[in-house]
Amino acid sequence: MNLLTMLADQAKTQSPGNMVALIIMYVVVFGGFMYFLLIRPQKKQQSQQKTLLDSMEVGDSVLTTSGFYGVVIDISDDTIIVEFGSNKNCRIPMQKSAVIEIEKAADGIE
Repeated sequence: MNLLTMLADQAKTQSPGNMVALIIMYVVVFGGFMYFLLIRPQKKQQSQQKTLLDSMEVGDSVLTTSGFYGVVIDISDDTIIVEFGSNKNCRIPMQKSAVIEIEKAADGIE
């Protein structure tokens, strides 16, 4: 006999006050599952993205959400200027949140 069937049989014999307690218990358990399966991983991913964007420096190679690779040439509060390709005239300002991956510039390149 499964757990839900057993609980349903017990609910038939219990008073209405116990039924309310059982419903509240189900809501709390379901809320806990929702927190650990949906909300907590999303918060963790948001904090990792924020840490990634805070570590961005001029000269880093970045991958944007649109799939373009470029090099950061200027950073302000919430925008960056990215240079795309070998053409030095292709500089585009964009939001920091458009960056999904950063590759740090190698120090000591000759």
